[in-house]
Amino acid sequence: NTTEAPVTVETLDDVPEHVLRGLPEDVRLFPSAVDKTRLGVWATKSILKGKKFGPFVGDKKKRSQV
Repeated sequence: NTTEAPVTVETLDDVPEHVLRGLPEDVRLFPSAVDKTRLGVWATKSILKGKKFGPFVGDKKKRSQV
């Protein structure tokens, strides 16, 4: 018998308040389309090319790296 570890699912309760406050008006966090155990960032309407919002935290990646 192999016992699998329980799957932890990320919820809005796991997201720091400053992150939620910093989301642009037309962006929401919902379950990811890629990984159902994580939250993903979803736009509720089109975001214009070049639109900037932030602050950005993390490492910048080249398009070929993602």
